[in-house]
Amino acid sequence: MGSAAILIEFPKARARPSEVPEEDQGSVPTPRMLAWTRNATLSRLERRMMTEKELSEAIVKKAKAKFEDITGDQLRAISAAAVALAYEQKALDDGAYARQKTDAAVRNGKSKRFIAQTLSAKGVDTDVAASALKDTDDLYAAVVFARKRAFGPYRRGEVDDKRRAKELSAFARNGFGFTIGNAVFEMSADEADAILAG
Repeated sequence: MGSAAILIEFPKARARPSEVPEEDQGSVPTPRMLAWTRNATLSRLERRMMTEKELSEAIVKKAKAKFEDITGDQLRAISAAAVALAYEQKALDDGAYARQKTDAAVRNGKSKRFIAQTLSAKGVDTDVAASALKDTDDLYAAVVFARKRAFGPYRRGEVDDKRRAKELSAFARNGFGFTIGNAVFEMSADEADAILAG
């Protein structure tokens, strides 16, 4: 995404405050604010994929720090301009974001429940998140989790009741149901490796 290829016109703001009706002076972003919004938006989107909510919140937070006397109406206007620019550049796609984050989270041993909560916190729509999660395998993710924590088939040493409770509790805290946690706890290293091999 090179910035040279970007051609967008933000809503025009009048250059001189004296030309803006007095009742609108606090609601129309200045040209400086709009130029900053464009640059800040492109900079964020070049660094990483974001949801609409994340982009909007980041722009608002930075604008509050950058412009001391910015009004709520101006914040809403530059937030909307940032989101519009991102969509025009095809840089915002909550579905692609959800799929990418879901795939990475499963590879890191995260449960469907954990991933759904994370996507919700990032502002991804429930239906979009459900679509991204529909093909995920909690058993696979639980085996990855067990391998990372040296639980179940990857445990070193003997197991006692205290160790069993600790491992099953860790599965539960990370969003895995008892059935899956217990299945991974009981499986052999060969069975676990077969699941990871796919």
